[in-house]
Amino acid sequence: MLDDKNGEAYNAVLTALKSGYRHIDTAHVYGNERSVGRAIKDSGIPRKEIWVTSKLWPNEYGEGKTTESLDRMLKRLGLDYIDMVYLHQPVGDVEGAWKDLVKAQKAGKVRAIGISNFDKDEELFDKFMKTVEVKPQTMQLECHPYAQRKYWQKKLKKNNIQQENWYPLGGRQSNGLLLRDPVINKIAKVHGKSPAQIIILWHIQEGFSVIPGASNPDYIKENIDVFDFSLNRKEMKEIRNLNTEKRIFNPPYEQQKQFYLKTILID
Repeated sequence: MLDDKNGEAYNAVLTALKSGYRHIDTAHVYGNERSVGRAIKDSGIPRKEIWVTSKLWPNEYGEGKTTESLDRMLKRLGLDYIDMVYLHQPVGDVEGAWKDLVKAQKAGKVRAIGISNFDKDEELFDKFMKTVEVKPQTMQLECHPYAQRKYWQKKLKKNNIQQENWYPLGGRQSNGLLLRDPVINKIAKVHGKSPAQIIILWHIQEGFSVIPGASNPDYIKENIDVFDFSLNRKEMKEIRNLNTEKRIFNPPYEQQKQFYLKTILID
């Protein structure tokens, strides 16, 4: 979600929850945790029925520092606990941050812990997996029919880590590239569904956790309306064959690294 201009995040989350969504994904860097928390409260839906995910930024990493950052995150969200917290980027004091996340999980402040975008530095990922006592339960990465991340699919399965996909529809930067794909549109026409619904169901049938972003109420409602049909083997194969590992957001890692380290988030 984008920064909460004109209550965009609040309205989107409230619409999503009323439409049947029960997983809300946010992050400190999105600047909308307070709005997310208010929408959850105002929805009237019992807290235990909603899965809330948020993410820590690199300047919040470090033993002791991460614990304080988590307390501030809980305050921003207005929650007693968070279902999932990720380390948002693989830079900075990852080891110190992870130690605090493990402590927070044991204390009940966080239910599950994971890592995000660690596919940017496989060496760091491998070192991390060898040195941490408690393994991440989930990893977020960019994945969609044009970049199916086959290598990382296998690697995450080998490490018993659930894959969660951002940019599942290609993201705004793609300008609707996947939604115009002829194969996806052909399948959509057969089922009387939209291209977005076909892509989302493909993710689900592949066994991925998927987090499509939307602020338009119509799109929010459309994206969840995927449980009354299924894709057959031929259709799944046709979509798999679209893979070229062509990512939408993939600037040089060193460039990203410097940006993340220089960007300081405050409450």
